[in-house]
Amino acid sequence: MTTSSSIDVRPWGDANLYTLRNASGMSVDISDLGATLVSWLAPDRDGHLANVLLGHDMPDDYRNGSAFMGAIIGRWANRIRDARFVLDGIAHQAERNEGANLLHGGSAGFHRQMWRVQAANGALVMTLQSPAGASGFPGNVDVTVRYALDDDGTLSIDYEARTDAPTPINLTNHAYFNLNDGASIRDHEISIASDTYFAIDATSIPIARESVGDSAFDLRGPASIGTRLDAVHPQLAIAGGFDHCYVLSDQANEPRTVAVLFDPSSGRELSVSTDARGLQFYSGNYLEDVPARGGSRYRKQAGLCLEAGGFPNEINMQDSERAVLRPGDVYRQRTRYTLRVR
Repeated sequence: MTTSSSIDVRPWGDANLYTLRNASGMSVDISDLGATLVSWLAPDRDGHLANVLLGHDMPDDYRNGSAFMGAIIGRWANRIRDARFVLDGIAHQAERNEGANLLHGGSAGFHRQMWRVQAANGALVMTLQSPAGASGFPGNVDVTVRYALDDDGTLSIDYEARTDAPTPINLTNHAYFNLNDGASIRDHEISIASDTYFAIDATSIPIARESVGDSAFDLRGPASIGTRLDAVHPQLAIAGGFDHCYVLSDQANEPRTVAVLFDPSSGRELSVSTDARGLQFYSGNYLEDVPARGGSRYRKQAGLCLEAGGFPNEINMQDSERAVLRPGDVYRQRTRYTLRVR
C-alpha cells in the first residue's frame, strides 16, 4: 500500500477535527474527543462523494449520546457480565452502566476522553493515559491508536496498550457504516468468514458458541441484510436484529479479510481485515430517534457496525488469560477497512 495522505486540523466546538486525505479524493475526519471517526467521504461508481459513516453534529452530541458513534472503545469493548471479573485470585467490581453489566468501558470510557494527537509520516497518532481505578479497572494503561488512509482506500487502525499492573483489555472502533448515503442498510449485502458465533441471553451476554449452519447467521456467502433481518430466529428476536460476535479463525499474525459489505445501488464495497479473534456484527437495532446530522434523527438500522476485537465477556470465559494485559507485554490489534467501487 502507498499513501500520499495529508492532514488538516480545524476547531470543532471545544474539540478538534483532523482530516486525512488521499490521492483518490477520499477524506476521513477524526476527532480528539474519543479518537472518534466522524466522517468518511468516498465516491460511488459514478464518482459522487458521500459520507459512509453515521455521526452527530457537534462534540456534545457525542458526549451525551448512547450510540458510541465512531469512537474508540476501552478499556473493554462490549460487555462484562455483572461488571465483575477475577484476576490472579482477586475479585474486581467494575462500573455497572447497562443494568448489572459493564458496557463499552463504562460511562467515562475511552469514547468520552480527550486524546492527545500528533502527525507521523502521514498518519494520525492518538494517545491516552487511563489511570488505575478508571471504571473499576486495575493498573495504569497507556494506549496508542494510529489512523492512516492509504491511496487504495484503506483506513488502517493500529492499537497498542501497555500497563503497570495486570488488567483486562479489549479495544475496538464503534463506527456505523451505511454505504448508500443514508438509505436503508437492508439493501446491503454482507458476508462474514466465520463458522460459529456466540448466542446471547436477554442481557446480550454470550451463553453458548453456536454453528452458523442452516440459519440466518450463516453469512459465509453474500446475503441480503434485509432478508436475514426478516428471518424467524430466537437470537434475532432477543437482540432486535444482529448484535452478535462471530468467531474468526485462530488469531492471525497478519490481518486477514473477515467480512465484506456491498451496496448494489452505489457500487461501494467495504472489506474488513483484522488480526483479532472476533467480529461483532451489530445491525443498528437501537438507533431509532438517535440524533443525526443536520438536526435530523436516525431510524432503526440506519447503519451497522463491524467491530473487530476480543469476545464479549471473555475475561470471564475459560480461556480468560487471552484477555489480560500484563506488565512488560504489549496489547496489539490491527484492523483495516478498505473502500472500493465495483
